[in-house]
Amino acid sequence: MKKSKYSEEQIVRILQEAASGQKTQAQTCKDHGISPNTFYIWRRKYSGLQTEDLRQLRELERENSQLKRLLAERDLEIDAVRALFRKNGLPLPSPSRGRDF
Repeated sequence: MKKSKYSEEQIVRILQEAASGQKTQAQTCKDHGISPNTFYIWRRKYSGLQTEDLRQLRELERENSQLKRLLAERDLEIDAVRALFRKNGLPLPSPSRGRDF
């Protein structure tokens, strides 16, 4: 997908400008060089967001991607250990083994 020439903060400001009613939507699109379709896509995606909300959303997305990476690494380690156990003919440890609750 093509990267936008506008940052998310700029998009929110453009949408706020259009929502203020000072200019028509068509004039706002023309001033910023975007198509009405792009405007509607942005409005659907970013409607009601403020710049602080975008920062928080971006931080949550970054944290989510880190957690997904950690989970993938852990799953790879578990698969490697299981393969090693199978290769050596050892029984696989049960999930409850080693946990004292």
